[in-house]
Amino acid sequence: MDIEEEIRSLQLDSTAEDNNGVVNPEDEKPEDNMDKMEEDLKDEGSANSQSVPIEEKVKHKEIAASEASDEEDNQKRHLNVVFIGHVDAGKSTIGGQILFLSGQVDDRTIQKYEKEAKDKSRESWYMAYIMDTNEEERVKGKTVEVGRAHFETEATRFTILDAPGHKSYVPNMISGASQADIGVLVISARKGEFETGYERGGQTREHVQLAKTLGVTKLLVVVNKMDDPTVNWSKERYDEIESKMVPFLKSSGYNVKKDVQFLPISGLMGLNMKVRVSKSLCPWWSGPCLFEALDALESPPRDPKGPLRMPIIDKFKDMGTVVMGKIESGTAHEGDSLLVMPNKAQVKVLAVYCDENKVRHAGPGENVRIRLSGVEEEDILSGFVISSLAKPIHAVFEFVAQLQILELLENAIFTAGYKAVLHIHAVVEECEIVELLQQIDPKTKKIMKKKVLFVKNGAVVVCRIQVNSLICIEKFSDFPQLGRFTLRTEGKTVAVGKVTELPAAATTSTILA
Repeated sequence: MDIEEEIRSLQLDSTAEDNNGVVNPEDEKPEDNMDKMEEDLKDEGSANSQSVPIEEKVKHKEIAASEASDEEDNQKRHLNVVFIGHVDAGKSTIGGQILFLSGQVDDRTIQKYEKEAKDKSRESWYMAYIMDTNEEERVKGKTVEVGRAHFETEATRFTILDAPGHKSYVPNMISGASQADIGVLVISARKGEFETGYERGGQTREHVQLAKTLGVTKLLVVVNKMDDPTVNWSKERYDEIESKMVPFLKSSGYNVKKDVQFLPISGLMGLNMKVRVSKSLCPWWSGPCLFEALDALESPPRDPKGPLRMPIIDKFKDMGTVVMGKIESGTAHEGDSLLVMPNKAQVKVLAVYCDENKVRHAGPGENVRIRLSGVEEEDILSGFVISSLAKPIHAVFEFVAQLQILELLENAIFTAGYKAVLHIHAVVEECEIVELLQQIDPKTKKIMKKKVLFVKNGAVVVCRIQVNSLICIEKFSDFPQLGRFTLRTEGKTVAVGKVTELPAAATTSTILA
């Protein structure tokens, strides 16, 4: 170990000398960094070739490289973007085009996809193939799973979450949106397509309401397919869509002036995405392009020093148990002892991976994979939460919540005994309304005096909800992402709500080792 330490100090000294005593990772590209390191290594190698074995040099090179990439990554903020909207609006195509424009996909791959799409007589789908990787999605041209990819701009690292637009896959869309910080609502400008998505039963409306409930506070409304022959970059069509969407976004709880931005693009042609659209094509547009708009969005507030909370969305075996999820609060370090709730399994963090890179620690907002020891893969379910030992998350069978009824099924009455499916972070669980406690006047926000037995559409009500299995949740006031939820019945979102109270017995201060 002494030799390694000596080498490391030598390396740091030489780096500092080359930079006149100042190490500034922003000044260099990663490739330059690596070249520089190799040169430094050669210099040291010749000076210390007597005493340093070759393996040590390689080890040292890895350590130095990982330190440099850590430094480099930490300079950039990280945002999770979910693409939502009606089926066929062009979400996967835009996702694919972004990856192509930011250099994540090479020309050869694109040519392969073009040929594949042509063979299926679906020429315009080739960009979507970058995001829709499985055969079922490619044959139908519909996204099913939530696609995931990464790209970078000058100032920000982005994780793209490509949510399905079809109504059969709304539960998958919910899991995608619950991991997102900002939303890109994709609307098709093509004649007839916008109307289908927007009218009752269209996914544009449901997705916007769900996004708001799931904590997507900033929304970019992207009017896609502006190059379509029925549209031809028409300002009238763009203005018509904006004028219809604004009142609806307001009614869904968005502050349109502050939190919503509209912009026209063509996902298939890649226009107004990385560079602004030319005035010859679209003389009336003087706003930003998609990359500029994404870069200008503010990061949501995060607490890296809070107690760790990471809902698990997936798990698999790979030299131990690996779990995937987004850190909502706190920081996960390699070597940490943590707790998997609700089964109270004490685990140790063996490794943390961000995007595809191994890192020493990851903070809130990062989508990570964590390798754990101390728990078997089959003992973990989607919806379990990794939390800190000192302050574990609450595990409950029932809770009190404030609900807003959106749209009940025909002839349904919302009363005690009403059953639905609860979606809260990565948890999907059947639940029952046990008791209606109070009704709140939506206009004045005051509690109504009369006793409430049942409520109709549009009502705001405080009620007690019970589930069959233990679930991990928090009060909305403490951890918003772990305290907001939706209720769905027969494939329809009937209510949205937030957790206001947890039973006293849910405080898990005594942990069974």
